[in-house]
Amino acid sequence: MHVLVPIDDSDPADAALHVIDPYETSFLAWLGREGFSERFEEEAAELLAAAEERADEHGVSIDTEAVVGKPATEIPDYVEEADVDQVVIGSHGRRGSLRVLLGCVAELVVRRAPVPVTVVR
Repeated sequence: MHVLVPIDDSDPADAALHVIDPYETSFLAWLGREGFSERFEEEAAELLAAAEERADEHGVSIDTEAVVGKPATEIPDYVEEADVDQVVIGSHGRRGSLRVLLGCVAELVVRRAPVPVTVVR
């Protein structure tokens, strides 16, 4: 079975495909226009290396990849291209009455992915 586990640097997400949204204004503002490409490549490499280390600790073999684009679009596209059987994705952490709602990306992946999606919080 080929399982895709998309990640970002949040607590709920914790394993293999990393999608960087270059249009997210807060990320661009933090980076500035110069050095954007180098900075996101460094961060993605660090995040994926950490995922590989965690997998090794548990005796699990994983393939990692960083993709640039809108996560809610790139994840379902990757599912189709890579012949993925299931997606396991972290929900967006919320408190109070909002906790029953999924994060925007997780919700869109659930709607768009052509395979079963498990949301972990």
